[in-house]
Amino acid sequence: MKEQTLFRGSLLTKAAAVCLLVLSACAGTTQTNTTEGNAAGQITRSVTVMQRPKLVVGIVVDQMRYDYLYRFWDKYSDNGIKKLVKQGFNFKNNQYSYVPTYTGPGHASVYTGSVPAINGIIGNNWYSREQNKMVYCVEDQMVKTVGSTSTAGEMSPANLLTTTVTDELRLATNMGSKVVGVALKDRGSILPAGHLGNAAYWFDSPSGNWITSTYYMEDLPQWVQEFNNKKYPDQLLNQPWNTLLPINQYTESSADNVAWEETLPGEQQPTFPHNIPAIREKDYELLRSIPAGNTITKDFALAALRGEELGKGKYTDFLAVSFSTIDYIGHKFGPNSVELQDAMLRLDRELAELIDEVEDEVGKGEVLYFLTADHGAAHVPGFLKTMNVPSGVANSGTVRDSIETYLDKMYGNGEWVERYTNQQLYLNRSLIDGKKLDLADVQQRVASYLLRFEAVMRAVPAIALQSTSWNQGLMARVENGYNARRSGDVIILLQPGWFEGYGTGEPKGTTHGSYSNYDTHVPLIWYGWNVQPGESSVPTEIADIAPTIASWLYIQEPNGSVGRPLQEYMK
Repeated sequence: MKEQTLFRGSLLTKAAAVCLLVLSACAGTTQTNTTEGNAAGQITRSVTVMQRPKLVVGIVVDQMRYDYLYRFWDKYSDNGIKKLVKQGFNFKNNQYSYVPTYTGPGHASVYTGSVPAINGIIGNNWYSREQNKMVYCVEDQMVKTVGSTSTAGEMSPANLLTTTVTDELRLATNMGSKVVGVALKDRGSILPAGHLGNAAYWFDSPSGNWITSTYYMEDLPQWVQEFNNKKYPDQLLNQPWNTLLPINQYTESSADNVAWEETLPGEQQPTFPHNIPAIREKDYELLRSIPAGNTITKDFALAALRGEELGKGKYTDFLAVSFSTIDYIGHKFGPNSVELQDAMLRLDRELAELIDEVEDEVGKGEVLYFLTADHGAAHVPGFLKTMNVPSGVANSGTVRDSIETYLDKMYGNGEWVERYTNQQLYLNRSLIDGKKLDLADVQQRVASYLLRFEAVMRAVPAIALQSTSWNQGLMARVENGYNARRSGDVIILLQPGWFEGYGTGEPKGTTHGSYSNYDTHVPLIWYGWNVQPGESSVPTEIADIAPTIASWLYIQEPNGSVGRPLQEYMK
């Protein structure tokens, strides 16, 4: 008779049990055998022992289009992005499942496993009907700045309506795990750290310090004070920005001086070398728009790793790092600029150093990494027009004024539009009620009128989103981005290649926020602990990241999560 093993209540052959043992190891468990004896003989039972990484490092690159992985491939180093792709698992068809695609919603979705319709972060800013004002996604006037005299620290995660995977990690370990968020942008560190993070740190331009708020602590830790006292921003801003490689090697980019690129403040031309010492002003804002912003982010993240002794305790810790500078550079120069390519090549080197030093500190194979982005970016319309590709810019002021005029003619004079932001119209509901008009009818009329604009592909009345549900496609993305309490009355979707602009004249630089794949398709690479090399084109969503981490860590997924774990594709 073949030797048999009792495994999870089933009789399996020894060979089958070994196969399951291997699969279990891939899923983050090991099997140990215990033998029990009795009069009838011996029974071997399999016991699952859970394993977890010592540290999770979440890396979000602000405004990293998916094609940046491969467009600059030949110029990347061997130990940065190439290492992640070759030695990690690359989900090549990873998308955001909602619109609009901005920094605040992106970071919230990564860490909540949710969408704006549920987590409430529908934009970087949105209009609050109750307060009759614009609200910033992480603003909180109940807290104060720690580390500076500016008001830049009056921030917290109070506007986030759900938990994050970092919250669930803290809850699962009875607050034993440490969670730290780091980014130049406040929203890039606060939203990942969640409601229960030990700390979130961001950069304060007036002082050049890394700061936080009283939501987290009353005083900066000693290691943060020591980092600030070294005055790294002064050192970084005292160097010109020249290309990493000879400029004639930047063959993946357009010419260095083109009409659709913005200049850095104080410059006459958008060309290399950028004389940073000559154009910097009294504060440190310029640091955000040059590759040195990523350098100081990496350096501060490593200081946090050591200062907080992350990965050294009993429980899994979490370091959430967001590199914001690619977004600033992309907005100014566009995706096809030499500046953007140079910034990506330099970020590649920063990532290599971050990964190596974290592994040296915590242990190779003990750290789980993921790399993704909070959104992509559109090509600059001026650039596309030189290629005869349809594109353009919709002037937000023209749209709003035209709607006001239309509603005046339809229903009489009045202040019909309270706010136009995030490509959403907020109608004056008090005026509509006062005139005894049907809100749904007004929304539909406005939506129909908007189709007269060349830039508008579709306009969706909010009533349609509240009364109908879509499982896939464009309208599913609109529905996932719509929060009944915070979103507008009419959502505008522009033609592919178009984006919203302000003022007159041809815009320079780029933006994001649309449903199009250039904004929604972003990298998703897993690397390190328990990750087998490979790739897949299976459709995945940003909301899958948090439940995947939760599954690996044996914790509850966030309470608004709509994603699914991805381990089955990585075995």
